Amino acid sequence: MSNRTLRVNELIQRELSEILRKRYQSETVAVTITEVRVAPDLRDARVFVSVVGSEDEGERKLRWMRAHARELRTELGRRIVLKFLPRFEYVADHSVEQGTRILKVLDEIGQPGQPEEPADES
Repeated sequence: MSNRTLRVNELIQRELSEILRKRYQSETVAVTITEVRVAPDLRDARVFVSVVGSEDEGERKLRWMRAHARELRTELGRRIVLKFLPRFEYVADHSVEQGTRILKVLDEIGQPGQPEEPADES
């Protein structure tokens, strides 16, 4: 991935997060833009969204973002000057939940004082 693409990814992530925080604060209080991946031709982009709360809440927030995609893209176009402003595809990001689950399992494995199961010597 080129250096320019990385900078565009970070710029879009930062500006999109700011738009959500300032203009749509009540609807997106539990929403975090975790990553943006722009295609090399800058025509399409995937926006990874993490939502705090239940899975139903996450799906509802993703539907809200998809419904307001045109408004978000228009506002982003006012803030960022690019030859092509990508079309955004909003995708749920479950990496935080997976990381939490892995840490929980590791904590359970490393608990001191738990009796170990004897090895089966059949």
